[in-house]
Amino acid sequence: MELREQPFSGGNKPLDERVAIEIEGLRKMKTKALRARYQQLFGEETRSSNRAHLFRRIAWRLQAQAEGGLSERAQKRAAELTDEAALRLRAPRRFWQPDGSLDLGTPSVRDRRLPPVGTTLRREYGGGTLEVQVLAAGFEYQNKIYASLSQLAQRITGTRWNGYQFFGLKGEWPR
Repeated sequence: MELREQPFSGGNKPLDERVAIEIEGLRKMKTKALRARYQQLFGEETRSSNRAHLFRRIAWRLQAQAEGGLSERAQKRAAELTDEAALRLRAPRRFWQPDGSLDLGTPSVRDRRLPPVGTTLRREYGGGTLEVQVLAAGFEYQNKIYASLSQLAQRITGTRWNGYQFFGLKGEWPR
């Protein structure tokens, strides 16, 4: 590896050499330590537990900090692209079929324990009666939509529950 000569930065080694030593130190770190270092450098937690990915991201960040980051032109282009940040970089896996055809998705199978759409579930809890409306895609409680009964039960009680058990849904409903 060839290191360019750079001014000294606080220590007795050139900045590039210090960065190279720090990057070499990353190679010996376990995933948990890399996650902690990632949080230090980026100011946020990472969802990744992939050691190789974390190593590359951290090494890139250390080099970018040492070299001064992106050029003005690159920063301008990045700012232009931020308006398009919501766009996906690639289609979801289920989007393309192996033969190259398009898959727009199949309707999901509804759990047989759920009552029909429009049913109101009632349960006595905390000295009152809870009323939950069953929707086609979720559950409505106090004008808020919840994706699952378990999520709703946790919101109500403050502890994790099996939503079907919490609302007493045991058998299958006629279709």
